[in-house]
Amino acid sequence: MHTVLVVIHIVTCLLLIGIVLLQQGRGADIGAVFGGGSSTTVFGSSGAGNFLTRMTAGLATVFMLTAAVLTYMGAYQVTGTVFDQALPEPPPLEAPAPQAHGAEAPAPAAAPQPEAANPAPEQAAPVPEQGAPPQ
Repeated sequence: MHTVLVVIHIVTCLLLIGIVLLQQGRGADIGAVFGGGSSTTVFGSSGAGNFLTRMTAGLATVFMLTAAVLTYMGAYQVTGTVFDQALPEPPPLEAPAPQAHGAEAPAPAAAPQPEAANPAPEQAAPVPEQGAPPQ
């Protein structure tokens, strides 16, 4: 229904524009510019004034009615808003999930130990005593 009214409204609007542009001005004879006296017009010897005036009034009435109905339909159309919906519940606060088996958390890196100012000398191999049999 809404789409049909919109199409009627647009077609009426375009026809109304065309008919208003075809009408003869009150002060100047603009119809003569398009080549013709009133006796050779399509609408007869009386001219197009009466027909175009009636057509303009009819199309203007249809235009105003469709505009009013479309406004009414748009204003009173039942729609939902964000405020009509209930608020979703927040997720529960939980501790972090435990890690899967076999995947251990990496151990914190140990702080590097400072080197001693005087490192211990390397031990030399024991010197055998004289006269003792070699081992």
